[in-house]
Amino acid sequence: MGHHHGQDHGPHGHGPHGQGANNEKRVLWAFVLTAGFMGVEVVGGLISGSLALLADAAHMLTDAAALGLAWFAFRVARRPADTRRSYGYHRGQVLAAFVNGGVLIAVVGWIFIEAIARLREPVPVQGWTMLVVAGLGLVVNIAAFAILHGGDRQNLNMRGAAAHVLGDLLGSAAAIVGALIILWTGWMPIDPLLSMLVGLLVLRSAWFVVRESAHIMLEGTPADIDPAALRRTLMEAVPELEDVHHIHAWSLTPERPLLTLHARVTARADHQATLESIKKVLAERFSIDHSTVQIEREACGDD
Repeated sequence: MGHHHGQDHGPHGHGPHGQGANNEKRVLWAFVLTAGFMGVEVVGGLISGSLALLADAAHMLTDAAALGLAWFAFRVARRPADTRRSYGYHRGQVLAAFVNGGVLIAVVGWIFIEAIARLREPVPVQGWTMLVVAGLGLVVNIAAFAILHGGDRQNLNMRGAAAHVLGDLLGSAAAIVGALIILWTGWMPIDPLLSMLVGLLVLRSAWFVVRESAHIMLEGTPADIDPAALRRTLMEAVPELEDVHHIHAWSLTPERPLLTLHARVTARADHQATLESIKKVLAERFSIDHSTVQIEREACGDD
């Protein structure tokens, strides 16, 4: 039985590519803006008595930590592969996204607990102080979100960071609405009610980030790769193939799909030419630049 393995080692040695360096800078600037304004919002929330502001300040604290973690993950991903981590440190970005999403879910839980307590026992809120601080916060959060939104939208680490900042932006907008309603009507329950509404919106973003990052860490098949369709395409495009089996697809990060498969070829097939044909189809039709292909002439040894 003849076996021939074909590998390309694209993901093993990725350095700080232009897009990665751009993402890193954008996350750092968002971190500076968020951390800088967080203290202002804490003081404003304490003075005004607004749960919406304090909830947003707590959210900004977790966001500052999350953005710092996201930035650190980009830095770590630049480290070259070594003998212990042959794929390098790219998965650090996925781990950071998972942690960030989990922290967001915990923050939403805290906001709901506080909001329910406020609904049972309403607390007076200083509408003008709340309005001014929330207005400043909205400007800062719009700037931070615009910085992150201009980066790589496919990068899960960037999406996790943007989800945090989007939650802050919504929180500031809700606090402004709440302050205006309090100033016009004096109805205090609007403050915790809007906090809960923002919490639900943030929860949705956080859940998507956690679900996708967990799927990647569990070596789940990428959403845009159907193993059955991939097999059919290879069988149609490469005439030397008799069978394609043991197809395993997973992701290092959302932008870096990986694949292994076994390919049984005809008796007269040129192994190297067939291997090159398979890799060409994988790259052109499925955007898979890193694959390991085992060429077989007889029955599969793993069976």
